[in-house]
Amino acid sequence: MAINYLKKASKTPETETAAAQAVVTDMLAEIGARGEEAVRAFAKKLDQWDGKIVLSRAEIDRRAAEVPAQVRRDIDFAIEQVSAFAHAQRDSMSEFSVGLHPGVTAGQRVLPVNVAGCYAPAGRYAHIASAYMGVATAKAAGVGTIVACSGPFRGGPMHPYLLYAFDRAGADVIMTLGGVQAIATMAFGLFSGKPADVIVGPGNKFVAEAKRALFGKVGIDVFAGPSEVAVIADDSADAEIVASDLVGQAEHGHESPAWLFTSCKTLAEQVMARVPRLIDQLPPTARDAAACAWRDYGEVVLCDTREEIVEISDRYASEHLEVHARELDWWLANLTCYGSLFLGEETTVAYGDKASGPNHVLPTKGAARYSGGLSVHKFMKTLTWQRMTRAAARDIGEITARISRLEGMEAHARTADDRLAKYFPGENFDLGVPVTV
Repeated sequence: MAINYLKKASKTPETETAAAQAVVTDMLAEIGARGEEAVRAFAKKLDQWDGKIVLSRAEIDRRAAEVPAQVRRDIDFAIEQVSAFAHAQRDSMSEFSVGLHPGVTAGQRVLPVNVAGCYAPAGRYAHIASAYMGVATAKAAGVGTIVACSGPFRGGPMHPYLLYAFDRAGADVIMTLGGVQAIATMAFGLFSGKPADVIVGPGNKFVAEAKRALFGKVGIDVFAGPSEVAVIADDSADAEIVASDLVGQAEHGHESPAWLFTSCKTLAEQVMARVPRLIDQLPPTARDAAACAWRDYGEVVLCDTREEIVEISDRYASEHLEVHARELDWWLANLTCYGSLFLGEETTVAYGDKASGPNHVLPTKGAARYSGGLSVHKFMKTLTWQRMTRAAARDIGEITARISRLEGMEAHARTADDRLAKYFPGENFDLGVPVTV
């Protein structure tokens, strides 16, 4: 077995985490204490925004009129794709009831949460797709109230295309707020009076830490970090396309890893030669981000066999995983840890990010080992129920009493004792030895 690094990252996604945690802790404490006043102060300090936070229907309609017809058509198409996939996921979930014992019936209900908070970042880019990825999926799940937040775009109001996407996807309340203050606002129900049950959406390291800190008070989609891409390639792959796809994700930000796992050294060398050239051809904002990401976080790993590639790919558990190799069905059957899988050259991460249908909010930093990405399931609760006859309570009650006393839980046991005494007066039951200590 041989796994060799032709390029090794000098940093890891955890490198910048500690500083973000300290900042977020202080901000959440202040917002918790001062509420909306603190949120407004942070919005002005961090985003230079002191305008209205909650957008009115009139303002939304006015801004939507600024969106060109072709842009509206493109966004509407993407929303339809995401909604269709999310509805299919919803249909895959079922309610049921089952007889477990004579007289004992138990079941499952599948219900949406009442309030969802959906975040879309607004820093380096206008993250239009993030707006409908969260909102359209929550809508398909049947969430009653959807609160959406995104920050000012480059010092001005929310980007009109992103606002249009929020509205068309079905958001009920839309706020011009970014960063930690947006996440806290949705969690605490500030400005809307509707505390979120679940908060979803990608963001920078501060947004990720805010969601992590608030998890438990609210549900979240994933513990997310900087966007990641891994490409698996064999000697049948096109080096130019592979390099393009690595750069395509590296432009997300300075800390976005891009990894190549390959069994072909020639391909690896060709890709490493092409990536810097492709980065140099990008416009300034994307060039700066991609260059830093590739320099500090990019890796190229050479393996002897496809089994070794599977092993290392599953170890990395990449957010996005592309396969440019022969026998795609083999890879589909054997890879187990990824946020979303893109099989074959014909599809690419950008398709999934924008318009193909499956959600682009995905686990990072190895979380794909135990978690999937955003889906209707994140907005749903599977709730159990049970009902039984008095005859069934007789069987279940005896066993419950005995097990409770074996555990030392006398009060538990007596809830069974009391029912048996009420339903079957004068009968003797084996209820175990009462707990006396």
